[in-house]
Amino acid sequence: MPVTCSDLSASLAQALAFAQAHECPWPRDPAAVLPPGAAPWGVHHEDPAPYNRLRGPVHARGPQSGVLWQRGHELAAWGEPDRSDLTFSVAKTYLALLAGIARREGLLPDLHRSVAEQLPGIGFDGSHNRRISWAMLLEQTSEWEGECFGLPDQVDRWRKVAQDPRPAGGPKGGARPLQPPGRYWEYNDVRINQLALALLHLLRRPLPEVFLNEILRPLGGGEGFAWRGYDDAWVELPGLGPVQSVPGGTHWGGGVSVSARDQARVGQLLLDGGAHGGRQILPRDWVSALSEPCAIAPFYGRLVWLNRDGRSFPAASTQAFFMMGAGGHVVWVEPAWQSVLVLRWFDGTRLPALLQRFAAVLAPEPQDRD
Repeated sequence: MPVTCSDLSASLAQALAFAQAHECPWPRDPAAVLPPGAAPWGVHHEDPAPYNRLRGPVHARGPQSGVLWQRGHELAAWGEPDRSDLTFSVAKTYLALLAGIARREGLLPDLHRSVAEQLPGIGFDGSHNRRISWAMLLEQTSEWEGECFGLPDQVDRWRKVAQDPRPAGGPKGGARPLQPPGRYWEYNDVRINQLALALLHLLRRPLPEVFLNEILRPLGGGEGFAWRGYDDAWVELPGLGPVQSVPGGTHWGGGVSVSARDQARVGQLLLDGGAHGGRQILPRDWVSALSEPCAIAPFYGRLVWLNRDGRSFPAASTQAFFMMGAGGHVVWVEPAWQSVLVLRWFDGTRLPALLQRFAAVLAPEPQDRD
């Protein structure tokens, strides 16, 4: 698809050319013949057997694509912005938005309440886990211990990702001693899946249905949207029968498939304080709290990455927050400049240089970045 822009300035043209010239090196089809030792998407090479295999579906991807919005208007779109594509851990933020829907519906009045107290019998009842609150799950400080759909929490201990400024403490999957809930921050996928399971029990509706009907469709989106679970991730809900629990990413397969334009719609909803078309889709105070720094990991909020120190994402303002996913998926929500940038399948090693180019488009004067 050719680039479409409302106003193709020289600096914008340069940013788009740079983006398209640095596509993620992953193969476009995960089913294609891969080099010896390579694994399809969703499988982490460092995961020990039997956890280094897909448990849910994945599908072929599109080219490097994206959209850029400012003040609610689309400045540019390139690649295949309407293609529904996997977006990996951007789905973690979507779980925080679903928790906001639960808050709106009166189902989550106290984030510091024990999950076990509210939802007994779903994996939070032991002496360690019963101290875990909803706030801890949303900040990734829960230290939840157990097995979620056949995946033990230990497979994600010592997890290290690029946005985490701290050095790796040990090998991924190592026997890191657990800390009391709320005392240790660790990016993870097993515990995020346990949060998704808890939200399913809380909302008592399939999470893909809630996200589509309560968020995407009111925004005018949802075409091609899907949120798939692992093949064995089915639970019985009283009165509803078997319902599939979905993961908070595409580690081990499954996860959210959504278009770049729908991702921009979600980003714009957050810029607008959760309101759209005269309707308060998400509580305004919930949206504001998403970007409040975690006390023990100030680079992180409620399932979003922050830039409060100005060093995590130097091109962005200190008000900015990010949804990030493997494979070069980025949603940059920039309150300082009222803008949303969505990137699909971009080479993450070039991200700082690309964000600098887009910052020159959105806020040419450096003093505007505070």
